[in-house]
Amino acid sequence: MSDTGPVSERPDTVRTPAGLDVQGHRGARGRRPENTGPAFQYALEQGVPTLEMDVVISADDQVVVSHEPWMNAEICTAPDGTPVSKDKAQQHNLYRMTYEEIAAYDCGQRQHPSFSEQMPEPASKPLLRDVIARAEAFVRDTGRDAVFYNIETKSRPAWESRFHPPPDVFAQHLIDVIEAAGVSPRTTVQSFDPRTLRYTRHAAPGLRLALLVAQDGDAGLAENLTTLGFVPHIYSPNYQLVDAALVNTAHTRGMQVIPWTVNNRNAMRRLVNLGVDGFITDYPDRGMRLRSE
Repeated sequence: MSDTGPVSERPDTVRTPAGLDVQGHRGARGRRPENTGPAFQYALEQGVPTLEMDVVISADDQVVVSHEPWMNAEICTAPDGTPVSKDKAQQHNLYRMTYEEIAAYDCGQRQHPSFSEQMPEPASKPLLRDVIARAEAFVRDTGRDAVFYNIETKSRPAWESRFHPPPDVFAQHLIDVIEAAGVSPRTTVQSFDPRTLRYTRHAAPGLRLALLVAQDGDAGLAENLTTLGFVPHIYSPNYQLVDAALVNTAHTRGMQVIPWTVNNRNAMRRLVNLGVDGFITDYPDRGMRLRSE
């Protein structure tokens, strides 16, 4: 039976960022190689409340920070120095590789063709546990406010068994890393795949959950919640879908609204004026400047 009533009361330990939640998309994809140590470092230096990232599962059950469950042909280079080709990218399947094999690839030296301001530098795909450990150390060393994490499970039914394990196994690997790092009160699990969110809701009720909604084929808020089967803490649509009615309806249902991925400052201002609770951006520096205005 679905539960589309208001979100149940959160555990007292759950925390949320104060003020506008500017989230660094894949760290800071517009400035540094995506989903890598340099990108997260840059975002932290800008003071973002939340680091946003994607994770996949390796052959040896490691939780790896990566947008695709394969090596992206636009940015990744094989250990022998050969750029990964587009027609063979999915053959570099992270779910069939150990983390040692994954770490031998470079995904930072080739500048992303869509981000002319990105500063390339050598970087491999990191383990989630290492990203969290380094971020927590940065907070301790600098005395800045605690950092939050928004972690997407890169899963979909068509990829199951080929590019990732079943959704419950995928989600449990992620939960284990989050809990071992001691950051559950500051972590959101987000996904386009309702299956991982349903599992996480029962396996780790202390985690916040965010439903990602794409522009194409958007069914509307009510139908999306019916498909999910419960009201998540956060509704996270493509920013172009956001209007006053959506924000008001989501807030009435007890959800925050945190759209993705907005990079234009005027578009950011529009979202803020509509009353969103935060947004995800490739340029956290722009978002933080807006936040301080």
